[in-house]
Amino acid sequence: MEIYETEEEQLEALKRWWKNNGTASIVGFVLGIAIILGNNYWQAYQKEQLQLASNLYVDLSKAVAANNKDSVEKLAARLQAEFADTHYAAYGELMLAKFKVDQSDKAAAKKILEHLTSLADKEISNIATIRLVRLMMTDKEFEQGLKRVNNVDPASSSHFANEYDELVGDLYSALNRPEQARTSYLKAQQNGHQSPLLQTKIDDLTPPEKTGPKK
Repeated sequence: MEIYETEEEQLEALKRWWKNNGTASIVGFVLGIAIILGNNYWQAYQKEQLQLASNLYVDLSKAVAANNKDSVEKLAARLQAEFADTHYAAYGELMLAKFKVDQSDKAAAKKILEHLTSLADKEISNIATIRLVRLMMTDKEFEQGLKRVNNVDPASSSHFANEYDELVGDLYSALNRPEQARTSYLKAQQNGHQSPLLQTKIDDLTPPEKTGPKK
């Protein structure tokens, strides 16, 4: 460490340091402040956008409850156009798909759900897949439904495994393949799946106990 004997030497040293480092220090300070302010602004902006998306989603829910078709269409479109990167947009599409089914427009509902199955959000994509297959069942597209379920990546659907097992059981049952249906139902049940109709489905497929000849 340098030792300066007089105040003049200290002052000269300070001037030299400032000449060599002053500009860089000011620039660094200004950049630091800009980064902090920019980050704060971005966080505030994101929070505001999420709030706006939330409000729009609530409005969409109310329009659906009121069966106001025009409002539902417009609000759902706004969610997609203005807040496509938020989870509100995806859940809004799920709501719109259900609304389309209630309006007997299954083709439109399938198109919406098909889009949602391709999203990176695995929760949304799995929910959409399950709903799509159930909708396909109403059109007796049982084999197509099985194929779609079999193409689901197990690693990305582990949280929905029991729902898929019950769904596969429903598909096999519809195809009149009771043993495979029962196996799928039992697998879901043994893994702790809490479905109100699961036991009934199993009972319906369980053959009556054989009894010996009466004496």
